[in-house]
Amino acid sequence: MFSDFKLMDERPIYVQLKDYVQDMIVKGHLLEHQKLPSTRELSKLLAVSRNTVLNAYAELELDGIIYAVKGKGHFIGKVTTLKTSSIEIDWKQRLNETSLLADEIDLIRQDIHWKKGMISFTSIAPEEKLFDVENFKRAFLTRMSIEGDIVLNYGYAKGYKPLIDHLLSYMEMKGVDISNKDILITNGFTEGLDILLTSLAKKSGCVLCENPTHHAALKLFRLHGLDIHGIDMQDDGIDMEQVEKTLADKDFDFAYLIPSYHNPTGIVTSSEKRSAIFQLFSKYQIPIVEDGFNEELRYSSSHLAPLIAFSGTGNNIVYIGSFSKILFPGLRVGWILADKELIDSLESMKRARTIHTSTLDQAVLYQYLQDGYFEKYLKKARFVYKKKYELARQACMQYIPFSRITGDGGLHLFIELEEAVDARLLLEKCYAKGVVFYPGDVFYTNGRGSNTFRLGFSRLADDDIVRGIQIIGDTLKNVMGS
Repeated sequence: MFSDFKLMDERPIYVQLKDYVQDMIVKGHLLEHQKLPSTRELSKLLAVSRNTVLNAYAELELDGIIYAVKGKGHFIGKVTTLKTSSIEIDWKQRLNETSLLADEIDLIRQDIHWKKGMISFTSIAPEEKLFDVENFKRAFLTRMSIEGDIVLNYGYAKGYKPLIDHLLSYMEMKGVDISNKDILITNGFTEGLDILLTSLAKKSGCVLCENPTHHAALKLFRLHGLDIHGIDMQDDGIDMEQVEKTLADKDFDFAYLIPSYHNPTGIVTSSEKRSAIFQLFSKYQIPIVEDGFNEELRYSSSHLAPLIAFSGTGNNIVYIGSFSKILFPGLRVGWILADKELIDSLESMKRARTIHTSTLDQAVLYQYLQDGYFEKYLKKARFVYKKKYELARQACMQYIPFSRITGDGGLHLFIELEEAVDARLLLEKCYAKGVVFYPGDVFYTNGRGSNTFRLGFSRLADDDIVRGIQIIGDTLKNVMGS
């Protein structure tokens, strides 16, 4: 007995020993009132310190699993084993329609699975090796030393006030008039959009968006039962002629737009078109939900003001922002910037659903931003990603016979092939050669895009970017040839 105890992970040894003894009891290997080895005997048997055994026994005793008799040692406490007949429930039959739809449109479950050693262009997450871990540690220690007792407790549904104030200033620097606006902190972009969709009344039940568009947004629109109307993308943004005709013929509850480094096309909407978008939607009194996706990753010319900056003191634009694609996705901190009265209502919805976003995450992020680390990190990230972007684009120009390529910056490119080419067939053949990418049809609102795919290059080494794109190009030429 006890001979099979092995240290399995990095947890404290006494915790592992406690769990081991508890598991022996539950499985019936140690019986009720059975005497345990003395702390000295067990420490020698397991080659661990006596203090380790003392701590493990103390924890077991505290939990009522064992008991001590003065002068005699430790004994197994009362063991109750509840045995019942097994019951099998068909949970699929108990799921509602929304859950079944979520399962049906879950791209992660439908994806071709990446295997170790493959070149994967599927991700547009930031490169982990770039993460500013040391300065993040400093920010964590600083904030914990200032108010560790506060940030480890419950927080406020609206968010951590220092972070809210910092983000308001941050958005003001982008040209946004914040005089009648406020911010709600969320668990990333997705929760922000979900809270908004849950709160808005359905009148027409229709949403207008770019086509293609962010598949996470499409999933949420479908789960909320919205009718999605997509408008084609031109090289400088959404096709305004189509938008004007559509707005004249149909009512919409709101529009959802990604003006910067649009996902999946990577297109940046021009300043002139941003102004035209604002004017046209204002004319029809239709709110705009602006996705501030990857705004910071422009590699050429000056940064363009977000759509919400065009609204001045107006309140018809709701901005959803996040640092996930440029900073630390694991923090899951995003925000909604909108009219103060709307934020008040969204705050109540947030409180009802998830109480609040992690105060600790918010506080450490605030400290990181406040200490100026973000600007330094962003400068380095832009340098690295610009190099990858230029390399990927040049490789596509050299190796892939596309009909159109888009992507003005950010972390991905979007490839449109000849209409007769099936990108999923191409993916299947590339997978056999160790290369995967994201088929473009998942981003379309109307079943189109079978001849398109997205290339995310952010997490790949330079050699793999070129080699992977060359394999795609060579495979494509064989597919087209056949």
